[in-house]
Amino acid sequence: MTAELVRGQNHTLPQTRLEIRVSAGSPVVAGATLGDENGVVRGAEWIAHPGSPQLPGLEVSQQAAAGHRLAVDLEALPETVHRVTVLLALPVGVGGPTRFGTTAAPFVAVTGLDGTEIATFTLTGLDAESAVSALELYRRQGAWKVRAVGQGYAAGLAEMLADQGLAGAAELAASIQESVARSLARSVAPPPPRTPEGDRVRQASGPPDPGPAPAAPPAATPVQPSADPTPTPGGPIDYAHPRRQHAAPPTPPPTVPPAQPGQAAQPVAGDATGWSMDERLYNQIWGMFEDLARAAAAYRSAVDFAESRMDQELDRSLSDPRNRIGGVGDRAREEARAKRDELTARAREVLDRDLAQLAAEAAVVEPALPAAYAGWDNPVWHAHRVPMELPMALRLGDLHLPERTGLRIPLLVRLPLERGIWVDSGRTASEAAALTDSDRLRRLAMETAVLHAARLLAVYPPGEFSVHVIDPAGSAAGPLAPLVDAGVLAGPPAAGPQGVASVLAHLTRRVDLVQMAVRAGAADALPPDLDTGEQLLVVNDFPHGFDDRAVTQLRYLADEGPAVGVHLLMVADREDASAYGPVLDPLWRSLLRITPVADSHLADPWVGHAWTYEPPVTPPGSRVLEQVLAAVTAARRAAGR
Repeated sequence: MTAELVRGQNHTLPQTRLEIRVSAGSPVVAGATLGDENGVVRGAEWIAHPGSPQLPGLEVSQQAAAGHRLAVDLEALPETVHRVTVLLALPVGVGGPTRFGTTAAPFVAVTGLDGTEIATFTLTGLDAESAVSALELYRRQGAWKVRAVGQGYAAGLAEMLADQGLAGAAELAASIQESVARSLARSVAPPPPRTPEGDRVRQASGPPDPGPAPAAPPAATPVQPSADPTPTPGGPIDYAHPRRQHAAPPTPPPTVPPAQPGQAAQPVAGDATGWSMDERLYNQIWGMFEDLARAAAAYRSAVDFAESRMDQELDRSLSDPRNRIGGVGDRAREEARAKRDELTARAREVLDRDLAQLAAEAAVVEPALPAAYAGWDNPVWHAHRVPMELPMALRLGDLHLPERTGLRIPLLVRLPLERGIWVDSGRTASEAAALTDSDRLRRLAMETAVLHAARLLAVYPPGEFSVHVIDPAGSAAGPLAPLVDAGVLAGPPAAGPQGVASVLAHLTRRVDLVQMAVRAGAADALPPDLDTGEQLLVVNDFPHGFDDRAVTQLRYLADEGPAVGVHLLMVADREDASAYGPVLDPLWRSLLRITPVADSHLADPWVGHAWTYEPPVTPPGSRVLEQVLAAVTAARRAAGR
């Protein structure tokens, strides 16, 4: 349960590897100082800031931004360190706010590596302060705690550092601000305000699991989107790596020389907080998703404001009947429209600048992605080898907004999958689907499911992932051919009522046995013939071939399966299941819905944009799918599976 702290309150930390997330109303500088048993900062080498972002057990962002994620490993701190103070400061000389009283209250959250919030603190009551000690992590009787501080400093960063006993505080503060000015972060709209309950105001049910995210994104929602990024609807984006090694963060990737004043920093792949390059890229993609969402939101808000202002000026001017005719009325209309056009043009100029920087970042990031994050047209697949360790996330497709359709953000979901996936094959799903022939739409939906299943097989270690298929009428023989021919399925596609019942009984038994073993702490008691690897069930044309018992089993697998390694990938038209009435509504809601054709139906967790989802496709004429499945088969043989 999250502890919502007030100024001066403390809370015990249940773990030592943490992430500190900052959401502010405008770009801020985030850093941290290390203090000894008396809280004194002994020197500049005890401070992590944008010009020197890494210390043992501590890493901060290299730029000013409206959102930050700071990585902390308390066990890796020197023994002489007894306190970590998180500081926030407004950038100097960049034209932004000069005091916190003119911005939304900053929000700070201490989370575990799985994204679960441990403690949160909203820094209210700030006015003339331009720097603030947000919170501190401190050692007390061998245990670590977090305390909400909220101590502001009107004289800025220099006064705050001097208050912590640092000699030469003014010189260091000036150098920090100078480094920030040289590489100011992307200009994006601030995050929505936090509610008193500690959650962001949402205009949608959640991220695109990203749902995601995705949103988000996630993006994103990079995102878990929870966007997200992928998060469940309304939940936080989950950044935990299921098999991350417990080691200190690696040396950050090499960076390019800082940009000259007035120029944007050159993008670098992996330029985000993380304990591995995969995690850095994952966080960077979700950051891009979030930045695009907020940049578009700022532009749309500015356009709406310009239209509203024009209407108000026209109403005021034309409220006098004498101004409604003749030259006075015409001039008033022209002036109001000119102001509207000027405001809109300025907003578009800012948006184009931000989109150009995001496009440049995407051009650098995309070629650097590992196979699990990469599109099927990425050359990384041609040299792909089945890994020995589970990656952090999986790409399900791309997301984009109408402001720049060519700027695509990968839709990543966390592994192992926390939700089932539903590929909607219905023609009533969207306008694009309505224009597609029913048979072609169903084929595209099954081809999309096959691509997702193949990617999962390709990124899991050999023998740790199995795919079962239910195709009651045998209608998906064509799309399933690559999986069948490669011999990567757990068995032939199940057809007819008996085949459906057999597969569902097998997977239901597995879920029951693993759940009982986990609850009893008796994993050794599992039957020797039980496959404890992750399982994926692909269901085509639901509910054809399903009786009431089979439907109940499928719902059980959707609800209970993900927690014990059984995942669902459904290809179905919801209208076909309408005969069951509302009994299946929980099933549909529990799944991440995607489409076999481009469709605007995913929402980010920040501003609720309708993102266009682009399903994955292989390049025309490419045999990349067959090559990848051949690599999966070879890896299984080599591992004796």
